[in-house]
Amino acid sequence: QVQLVESGGGLVQAGGSLRLSCAASGLTFSTYAMGWFRQAPGKGREFVATITRGGAGTNYADSVKGRFTISRDNAENTVYLQMNNLKVEDTADYYCAAGSLPATAERLYPYWGQGTQVTVSS
Repeated sequence: QVQLVESGGGLVQAGGSLRLSCAASGLTFSTYAMGWFRQAPGKGREFVATITRGGAGTNYADSVKGRFTISRDNAENTVYLQMNNLKVEDTADYYCAAGSLPATAERLYPYWGQGTQVTVSS
């Protein structure tokens, strides 16, 4: 079965950096677009970033543009989210997802990881 496993979450001070990883198995990784989503306490899940199959195209939510970078290593079946200049409002559970196209809507991703917690303190 398809498995997506996030790692790299934790506690970080505002202004700091963190890199999340998502390791995929059970699929031909290079044929899937990948996305990162997050869910803050008391809020719904929201789009963060997407990357195309080959990694040439990326898309970001306005709230993270210029601070976060999505990338992928198809040889390692892994997608990353480099998070710089973190803010308290970035505190959330972060999820990676795999789908047929790089969409911003969570309903278009059939495969999801279990999530990793990111807490940003002031």
